[in-house]
Amino acid sequence: MFGLGIPELLIIALLILLFFGAKRLPGIGTGLGKTVKEIRNIKKELSKDKESTKKTEAAEDSASEKKSLEGKLADKVIDHVPGIQKAKKIKDKAEKIKKIIS
Repeated sequence: MFGLGIPELLIIALLILLFFGAKRLPGIGTGLGKTVKEIRNIKKELSKDKESTKKTEAAEDSASEKKSLEGKLADKVIDHVPGIQKAKKIKDKAEKIKKIIS
């Protein structure tokens, strides 16, 4: 598993316990589990979408197909992960400021 052995994983777990505390760990684990589950669902949905688009639109350019799949994935992740929502809002504001300055 990524070249990590049992001692390294125990050290990482201990550091996480010390950093976040025992009270917050169940909430973090729940959130992480939901995120992993949602990413798996998105992956399944995108693979189904990809198969259906291959059947219906064989002539479509592969580059535009990748962009649409990436866009769908990005939208799903942004909708479900609060930290990314905040980062996207900050990025959008920074882009607006750049346009005003330029």
